[in-house]
Amino acid sequence: MRLHISRKPKMSDIDLVQYGVLQQKVDSMEAKIDKMENQLDTLIELANKGRGGFWMGMIFVSGVSTFFGYVSHYWSK
Repeated sequence: MRLHISRKPKMSDIDLVQYGVLQQKVDSMEAKIDKMENQLDTLIELANKGRGGFWMGMIFVSGVSTFFGYVSHYWSK
């Protein structure tokens, strides 16, 4: 069993082409993350707008059902 002692990499150990590819991938991922954040903000705004419409619909349906309940109860006597 051999024990490997880690050493600091020298500049000659780093492949500049692979480093450039890695840097390009990181830049690409950062751009994608920024785009996803913008889309998420837009989605949250739409959800908040939809929430208000949902509650207005609930109020309308509740009022209509109350009216019909009252009329049906009045006519059933």
